[in-house]
Amino acid sequence: MYNQYQDYLRSQIHEIKEAGLYKNERVIVSPQGAEITLNTGQTVLNFCANNYLGLSSNARLVQAAKNALETHGYGMSSVRFICGTGDLHKELEQKLADFFGTEDTILYAACFDANGGVFEPLLTSEDAIISDSLNHASIIDGVRLCKAQRYRYENADMEDLETQLQLSQEQRFRLIVTDGVFSMDGNVAPLDRIYELANKYNAMVMVDESHSAGVVGETGRGVTELHNLRGKIEIITGTLGKAFGGAIGGFTTGKKEIIEMLRQRSRPYLFSNSIPPLVAAAGIKMVEMMTETNELQDKLHHNTRYFMDKMLKAGFDIKPTQSAICAVMLYDAKLSQEMAAKLLNEGIYVTGFYFPVVPKDKARIRVQLSAAHETEHLDKAIAAFIKVGKDLGVLNIIK
Repeated sequence: MYNQYQDYLRSQIHEIKEAGLYKNERVIVSPQGAEITLNTGQTVLNFCANNYLGLSSNARLVQAAKNALETHGYGMSSVRFICGTGDLHKELEQKLADFFGTEDTILYAACFDANGGVFEPLLTSEDAIISDSLNHASIIDGVRLCKAQRYRYENADMEDLETQLQLSQEQRFRLIVTDGVFSMDGNVAPLDRIYELANKYNAMVMVDESHSAGVVGETGRGVTELHNLRGKIEIITGTLGKAFGGAIGGFTTGKKEIIEMLRQRSRPYLFSNSIPPLVAAAGIKMVEMMTETNELQDKLHHNTRYFMDKMLKAGFDIKPTQSAICAVMLYDAKLSQEMAAKLLNEGIYVTGFYFPVVPKDKARIRVQLSAAHETEHLDKAIAAFIKVGKDLGVLNIIK
């Protein structure tokens, strides 16, 4: 049988390559940071990591992880409810709850697991999930695992959300689900208006803070802080793999009864190993650092404004953003890959995004700013974008 299936896979892969949609992986041989080294020996500036606060190689986090490796070992070799719950897990859960102003937290191996394990234990076919059309794939997959009635509203469209809430009134419980920051466009969810509609139509709210925690809000506490809603949202999911140190691990934080039910029934939690103690220890240190000072968030916000202003003045087509994501629109998939390759030759590491990661004919290069970037890094990237943009005629065709 596999001979036939092998031919099928080869033809599919060929079609992906011919369409300009094939994904190649570059190999990094240095720690993650503003400047990285590839296995080719080339040293480049990294503008496509989720390392928003520059903590991925932070010395204090590394030391916290080393200390935990000595005191708690390498791994737990178990799931939480059997013998996989450590003191560091419980401490990190409490610190995350305090950080977001919530009642309790549950840890997962990744936010993909948190989103995959949140809906099915809480909602049944009697209930409704109303989801933003641009929500992350993990939310989409999590919704598929749940028997609740599904409604979808256009991205950040509050008129459409209200329509879907009206249509869902026959269901018992309603849960509105949205990303805090939509990772491909960089726009922030209008959580204040979502919350108003939730109150009007007797619904709960869930927000995924993966790309907004550490980034959005005056002190980086995400869109609930931005819209003065800390402690008022029923469910927040997020990750330790982006602004919060960039390792691995996800979480759900929110109302205590919701978290308690997830501990009892959430399958990714019940059937996956605990995160390693060293990751939990670094997470604890990360929250402590973010509570001590707002320096990293302030620098990130400055870097984002600086880069966006210069790129817009140069004539690039950039989606509006309140986050650290700058979507440079190119529309054509092959063009996005060609531009990314030419930028790499200029010492700028970025990636072209195209279907199916983004809709067809909406290809772009997603630039992600970091507190690790210095002004000279930003200036070099801007100059490279302008040079390559002129070479490819991009600046001439942009609206």
